[in-house]
Parts: sequence; structure tokens; C-alpha cells
Amino acid sequence: MTIKTTALINAKLIIDGTIIEDKILLYDSKIIDIVDDVLLTDNDNIDIIDAQGYYVSAGFIDVHIHGSGGADVMDTTPEALDTISTILPSTGTTSFLATTMTMSSEAIDKALHTIQEHASEVTGAHILGVHLEGPFINVAKHGAQDKTFIQKPNFSLIENYIDIIKMITLAPEVEGSEDFVKKLTKEYPHIIQSIGHSSATYAQTKQSFTWGISHATHLFNAMNPYHHREPGIVGAVFDSDVTCDVIADLVHTHAHTLELVYKMKKDNLVLITDAMRAGCMKCGTYDLGGRSVEVSQDTATLEDGTLAGSVLKMNDALHNMTIHTNMTLVEAVAAVTEVPARMLGIQKGALKVGYDADIVMFDENFSIIATIINGQEKYRK
Repeated sequence: MTIKTTALINAKLIIDGTIIEDKILLYDSKIIDIVDDVLLTDNDNIDIIDAQGYYVSAGFIDVHIHGSGGADVMDTTPEALDTISTILPSTGTTSFLATTMTMSSEAIDKALHTIQEHASEVTGAHILGVHLEGPFINVAKHGAQDKTFIQKPNFSLIENYIDIIKMITLAPEVEGSEDFVKKLTKEYPHIIQSIGHSSATYAQTKQSFTWGISHATHLFNAMNPYHHREPGIVGAVFDSDVTCDVIADLVHTHAHTLELVYKMKKDNLVLITDAMRAGCMKCGTYDLGGRSVEVSQDTATLEDGTLAGSVLKMNDALHNMTIHTNMTLVEAVAAVTEVPARMLGIQKGALKVGYDADIVMFDENFSIIATIINGQEKYRK
């Protein structure tokens, strides 16, 4: 399918950490050029879109999302994947890592197989690959993950899906993790290995970074809190240049904590949603990994009150960071574009010539006006 060249005019373009006006963004399925603002007419097969002064950035990337729109990755159907894919452009998200749960090996295998076979068929946000959250985690920090199915690191579970697995959250202190992490680091460096759902000490965490762990999953959640005698994972992350992500929903993390992690990590900070199937849905009772979750207002919990993922929308995460911390609009955008794209090694996350034309238009409150994926409009307010 040939996509017509489009000229996006009158936009506040977010490029290389700055806001640029009086430029025109030209694109088809890729970013063609960024040129001076000149008089254009609807000729030479160029469509003109007037951004009316709204902000325009690269599309948002969510590296940790289980579901949305009533569907979950662990539903293990192509229909579920497409449902998630088609609802996310309304939040500005143009690509994501389909994130699995700690369930039986059979269920995980089926989910991975479904993604491997059908990821390319989705009609909305791109599926960039898989984020395997568990089952190689610590029973003591299982959170909303079903501890019945937690297991030691097992390469056989993932060996048929190395091509699609882009990120694994694991606990480096559990038996077998060291060899597993070192093997992946040496043989499959494209896989981001992230510490999470872990009781690792400061020393254990720092040591795991030397093995190849380079990221931390939903910092502060499902790990020991920072303590002045045992700084733990949080202290080790603050004391290194690894990247980390946070759930900026003001439920999983207090506004003061968000400000702290922003100050400490700056351009190594990623914003995620960790959304479950209730994302973009009404309050009610939902399923997460076979467990019942009650969604009320902005909170999703198990029957015992344990937080169970979130119902956070990516544009709301950006708004929260700019309202409740000193993070600027441009810095917040980088945390869901440039930084995750850099981690994943992909030509997305920036308005640069040759990059995919994944584009989002929004106002100063991050209300999404329009979302474009591969040059095609997938959402319009």
C-alpha cells in the first residue's frame, strides 16, 4: 500500500530535546524531512494537516503493558492482541511490548506463540516484541503475580521465542539467575534484562549489573524499600547508570517519590503504564492472570488489597509527571520516546529523517488530538 506524502504544518515539534516552531514535518510511512515553513498548496500529491499550534512528538512507547480495552496478552488470542493495539493510539501510544504474567509454562508458551505468529497482523499500535515479566521472580515479592507458577530461570521456556523476546524481568538473587543472565548477555544481547519482583540487596543488585542486568522494573514496587542500612535495589539503581521505569499513576508511587526518581535518573528514566485489561475501561471486576481484580477509580487491586497492575493511560502518566514533579514537558516526552527506543535499539522515538512515521499530537495537558502510525492516522479526537 502506497502512503501519500503528508505535510504537517503549524506544529510545536519536539525534536532533540527542544520545541521547534515554523517548521514543516514531511512524512509518508517514514519521516521524509523537516523543512522551513513555506507556503504550501494541496498539489504534487501532498496532503496538508494543520496542527493548529498543538505539540507534535514521536509516538509513545510502552515497554510494560499487559492489556487494555478489555483484553489481555495472556488471553493468548490474536483478537486480544488487536484489541489492545487498536485502543492504545487514543492514549498516544504507537508501539509496545506485549507483557506476559507468571502463569503456567503452558500458558506462557501459548502466549508467546500467539505473539510470534500474529504480532505483525495488529491494526493499531505496533507490537515490538515481548516483555516476559516472570516467572523467574522471587516468591517473596510476587505482588499480583501468582506465586504458584514461579520457577527458577529456565532457558527452555524461551528458546523458541528468542526472536520476539525483548525484555525479561527477573530476580537475580534466586538460584540459577547468574548463569541465566550471563548466558543471555553473551548470546542474546538484544534482550533487556531487568531486575524486578526481587528481594535483592544493594550488593546483590550491583553485582547483577556486572552480569548484564541493565534496567529495573517499576522501581519501588515489588522490591524492598530504600533503607538507610540496606539501600537495596533502589539504592543500587540510584548509584548506577542503568535505566529504570516507574508507574506514574500516583497510586503505585507518591508524587514526592516521582520527583525523587526524576532527579536521580533524568535521561535514564522510562515511564510505563503496567496497565491490565481494565485500561481504558469502566470500573468493575476484571481478570489478571487468572486472578480477580477490582477496579475502582484509578486503582486496581486483588481481593486482599494488593495492587494488581494499573489502569493508567500513557498520556496521563506524562501529565502527572509534569504536574507533580519538576520534569518538563520535553523531558517527559523523552521518557516515553527517546529513552525506550534507545534501550530497544529501534528507529522510533524521534522525529528524524528515515525513522518510522509514528507521530502523536497533543495539547499542554497531554490530551491526545491525533495519533499517526506508519504515516496513517489511527486516532483523531
